[in-house]
Formats: sequence, C-alpha cells, structure tokens
Amino acid sequence: MYISWLGHSCFKIEAKANGESVTIVVDPYEDSVGLKLPRVKADIVLVTHDHFDHNAVESLKGEPTVIRGAGEYEVKKVVVYGVPTYHDAAKGTERGINTCYRIDVEDLSIVHLGDLGHPLVNDQLELLEGADILMVPVGGTYSLDAKQAGQVVSQIEPRIVIPMHYAMPGLKFELDPVDKFLKEMGAQKAEVMDKFKITKKELMTEGTKVIVLKAE
Repeated sequence: MYISWLGHSCFKIEAKANGESVTIVVDPYEDSVGLKLPRVKADIVLVTHDHFDHNAVESLKGEPTVIRGAGEYEVKKVVVYGVPTYHDAAKGTERGINTCYRIDVEDLSIVHLGDLGHPLVNDQLELLEGADILMVPVGGTYSLDAKQAGQVVSQIEPRIVIPMHYAMPGLKFELDPVDKFLKEMGAQKAEVMDKFKITKKELMTEGTKVIVLKAE
C-alpha cells in the first residue's frame, strides 16, 4: 500500500483489493484554498463534510464511487465505516457535522478524522480505536489543535500517525504549524517522506510512530 498526501486534509491511498488495484482519495479540495490539487484518478472518494476544502469531488478524474456520511460501505472489496462526529466542540452548532472514516484494505485499517473538533466518546471509539494508521488534524482553529490531537491519538492508539490540516505554504487558512503537534508527541525528529509505503508485516507491534508526509 502507498499513501500520498495531496495537501491540507487530502490523501491518496493506492492499494490492492481482491487482486485488483484501487485508488482511494479522501477530502479533495478546491483550488480556492490556495493549493493546487493534483489531477488524480480515483476509484473511491470519501468526503468527511460538505465544506469546499474537503468536498471537491469534481476536481478528480475518473468516475469514482463517492461516499458521504455515516454508515457501512463496501466498494471494490474495500470496506469503509463512516462514524458520525462533529466539526466543533459544541455538538455541531458552530460548524456542523463531520464523518470520521475507517478504511479496511490489505489487512490494514486506516482512520481519517476529517475536521474532528472534539475528543471521541465510547460509541465512536468502538470502530476507530486500534487503527493501524491514523490521519489526524493538528492545526487548530477549525478542528483539533496540537494538544487535543495528541489526546485523540492516545484514545485511538494507532501504530502510525500522519498529521494533516496544518499551516503550509500557499494555504489561505490561518492554522498552526505541524511543529506544535510534533513537540506535543515528542516527535520533533519525525521521519519526513515523499510517500509512505506500508504492509501489515511491516507494522510495529508496540508504540506509535509519527510520520510527516511532503505534499505531492
């Protein structure tokens, strides 16, 4: 499996499902955010919430199956669980609802938290805790800040953490830099990669590793 960060909260996951190649994209954004989304061809697209910096499905190539919201889905032998959460700490009254997704493919579980704005409760953790790979917002203002993100990482206890939704060149939002989260996690020397390649056999059996991806 290969995981690429396309900037902001957008990731491309290239995997094999039942012997066939499948490309999953999560939270594509409009160019108006200040970044240029690569023209990626997707088979499956996940949208965590209906804001322009997360829902620009039309920016992608192909005719993907689009998943929006809570529920259990299976597409091309990829199993996806959508867990209902909120975009803020006031039960959605400020910024609305958010869906966290768990993606099961290649015997790995990947969780993307979207713009989660609060700690998780037991019902939400039932499907999300123990994920192999966690994509977590860390930039604050519109979602979790560094400290809150660290608390959610402790709740889920993944093997791999990939931060997202933080300040980067060109982005028109005021967000905190990723360094705050790395300090919170004691991971100032986190490995920086262009693309993350992983198999189930390569996962650590204990502890949590933070990986920072360069935007494609």
